[in-house]
Amino acid sequence: MTEPNVGRARSADLVPFAAALGDGGFLIDRWIRQRNDQGVLFFAWLGSRPAGAVYLWLEEAEEPPIRRHLPGVALLTHLQVHPELRNRGVGAALVGAVERHLTGLGHERVALAVRTDNPAAARLYDRLGYRDWGHGTVTCYAQLTLPNGTVLQVPERCYVLVKDLTVVTPEPRGEPKIGASSRY
Repeated sequence: MTEPNVGRARSADLVPFAAALGDGGFLIDRWIRQRNDQGVLFFAWLGSRPAGAVYLWLEEAEEPPIRRHLPGVALLTHLQVHPELRNRGVGAALVGAVERHLTGLGHERVALAVRTDNPAAARLYDRLGYRDWGHGTVTCYAQLTLPNGTVLQVPERCYVLVKDLTVVTPEPRGEPKIGASSRY
């Protein structure tokens, strides 16, 4: 099975990913934000096919409860995998790329919002170590670009999940000294 290849979006990628995933206006908006250092748009290829995308939001959260409870925490947003290519590791590969990027920048946590009516995505995030933030659901607004260019803000009820990116390594045990007695 082909492994997903994930990387930062390039301008040449926008047209094929917009054709494969739809909502080209959204992708262009996120590409512009990437160019302005407000976030990073990642694309995943499966072989030669555009397979999925995710945006790493590096600005303060737009939603007041998230901004209040998770100040300065980056947000994994708008994870999308082409319907024909789901369950092939694309979503996990995209999330992994975001997490590695954040770790490289020195971030210790990442958060995301998942719609309450999307149990498949919630299962993926649970499997990847994301846990409920403990402050209830939040109304988030998805950006939808219509064919005529009109941008709609669509309210969605969401769970907020967080993941600690710091790796805890146990202190190494000291080697027993030769001739020293030890009790267990």
